[in-house]
Amino acid sequence: MNDQSRLFPGQHFISTILDVLDAKTAMSGTVTRVFLMRAAMAGVIAGVMYLTYFAVVSGFASIGDGELKVVGQMVGALVFGFALVFIYYTQSELLTSNMMIVSIGVYHRRTPLLKATNILALCFLGNLLGGLAIAGLIWASSLGDGGMGAQMSATVDLKLSYVSGGAAGWSDLFVRAVLCNLMINMAMLLVYNGRVKDDVTKSLAMIMAVFVFAFVGFEHSVANAVLFTMSGFKNGIDIGLAAGNIGVVLLGNFVGGGLLIGWYYAYANDKRRYLSKREAAAADPNQIDI
Repeated sequence: MNDQSRLFPGQHFISTILDVLDAKTAMSGTVTRVFLMRAAMAGVIAGVMYLTYFAVVSGFASIGDGELKVVGQMVGALVFGFALVFIYYTQSELLTSNMMIVSIGVYHRRTPLLKATNILALCFLGNLLGGLAIAGLIWASSLGDGGMGAQMSATVDLKLSYVSGGAAGWSDLFVRAVLCNLMINMAMLLVYNGRVKDDVTKSLAMIMAVFVFAFVGFEHSVANAVLFTMSGFKNGIDIGLAAGNIGVVLLGNFVGGGLLIGWYYAYANDKRRYLSKREAAAADPNQIDI
């Protein structure tokens, strides 16, 4: 390993992310419908796996409270962790991981800010459409009834209480959102950094990241939007509080994934700031000139 590799070990990660961004930029511009379809699939997966999480939690809760309830939450969070694995390997588009990708692209001027914003907006729209499809199916069925529905309603009430709780609640919600996408994109960092070669380890990293946010109680904008849609179709929901929750969580997710992972690693591995232009060009002729 040469000196530059030791000083900037994330160069492979950054170059991989920029290649991924190029594909997303092209797709969102020339085959927008396909990009929306891939984003919608991520919403579908999130909805199905979130529903499964509540089924597991309610199953354990029906046996007994106390320790069994906590075990149910742990098992449910572990099952929900597979959502990110399914999204990644189906090549679906998830808003929160794209926050990291476009932030790196903007930092390196690979994509303009307006285009990056368009990618995120299209992705969020697609995620919502997928969640809406699952919500419609749940509404037309007995899914979401009984103990599962009670668990969903209790979770929705908790999430909305952050918004109605004043400044302290909004701050709590924001911090939980920051930590959520920090974990999600920490997993994606391991997936894209070139050091993890096998699919099993990549999958474990993604499962553990989602397990942490689901079990600890962090806040994910897409998961919340899908949950609010599913619960709203069944039981109704305060749209103002739900929109407030999504707004705060979107901002927190962007800080956690876009800035604390994406921008941070782009800056930490930007050798252009430490080498002369001639040295940087000689070391990497494909490096973007600023």
